[in-house]
Amino acid sequence: MSQQSGVAYISSLPTGGGNTPRSLVILGSTGSIGRSAMEVLAEHPERFRIIGLAAGRNARLLASQAVFWRPPLLAVLDQIVAAELMDLLPEDYRPEIVSGPAGFERLAELPEAEMVLSAQVGAAGLPATLAAARAGKIIALANKESLVLAGSLIREICGRTGAAILPVDSEHNAVFQVLRGEAAGDVRRIILTASGGPFRHLPGQKFADVTAAQALSHPNWSMGPKISVDSATLMNKGLEIIEACHLFGLRLEQMDVVIHPQSLVHSLVEFSDRSLLAHLGPPDMRVPISYCLGWPRRLELSLKPLDLLRVGCLTFEPPRSKLFPCLALCRQAFAAGQSHCVVLNAANEAAVELFLQGRIRFLDVAALIQKAMDAHSGDQVDGLEAIMGLSERTSAHVRHWAAQTDPL
Repeated sequence: MSQQSGVAYISSLPTGGGNTPRSLVILGSTGSIGRSAMEVLAEHPERFRIIGLAAGRNARLLASQAVFWRPPLLAVLDQIVAAELMDLLPEDYRPEIVSGPAGFERLAELPEAEMVLSAQVGAAGLPATLAAARAGKIIALANKESLVLAGSLIREICGRTGAAILPVDSEHNAVFQVLRGEAAGDVRRIILTASGGPFRHLPGQKFADVTAAQALSHPNWSMGPKISVDSATLMNKGLEIIEACHLFGLRLEQMDVVIHPQSLVHSLVEFSDRSLLAHLGPPDMRVPISYCLGWPRRLELSLKPLDLLRVGCLTFEPPRSKLFPCLALCRQAFAAGQSHCVVLNAANEAAVELFLQGRIRFLDVAALIQKAMDAHSGDQVDGLEAIMGLSERTSAHVRHWAAQTDPL
């Protein structure tokens, strides 16, 4: 097990200065992380060569990205999207187009790819992340579900193949930067910051009437629909606790969460001498994305600098845990073991989808997750097939319960 900056980091770190141009595959190029990554790359086209792009259904945006970068291989959800994509491409650019999970995995393990940005949403991103790890790639990891579902497995694969994980999530990237150069055993705890989402001050009696449109209206960050709802329930922060434990080899009791509505302090680390080091920056995902893509160098970004005089003050407060039970559910799942984390994540993904479809209430999201965890027998899962199978069964149970007249 390798040591990163004095803690039991999940992998070794990339050595050397990196090739220029760096050969890159982007999984999830049309999502919010993928689009931000494209903006970073457009500022430094001489430093990167994209050899593969993968997206789900947004053929039009993928076509635009592909025409600009001209990668030889593209991947989409299915053959219907593949046909649509091919029709959108010019006659002088005819890449190979693959589809389905196998297509994403093929991109992830391309021999000529030095780095893979794993930015698919949800459990669907796990197979390709594992493929990239087995192939020994540098993985810029934005798919937190990969670690929630299979953190121990990814650690084992990285140790065997030499694959390296660079965390893209803003909180974990902040911790990663703070820990560089620190001595072994000096970390007391990690403090993850949360904006509090759109319902930070909403009275508890109004939670029953929360709409999907309200949940999608995040005060600080521009994100996709699933992660926006996760932010509104604080599930996102709970998943980040699990992610951080796997990344940095720490225990649950070493993880804290504070609400920081300005979203300028992206996380803090407390050390054995009780000092705190924090990472500050604008609430823009291009910062952590560029840190990973440019590793070990920082890339210059055309962002407006953070003006502390205009900010004036930074505030912190405890989360309202009783109104946001997803935080406790995540701790409960991690303490219970890997299969409980699989159930937690699958139930949340299914419940969020149902909420966005208007089929359940906001409060039902956490209640359905609790119901799924209570119903889980605790059977262990070993390997990708078992993980995905348990995920599918859990999702089916949640949809069945939600379809009943009074599912809760």
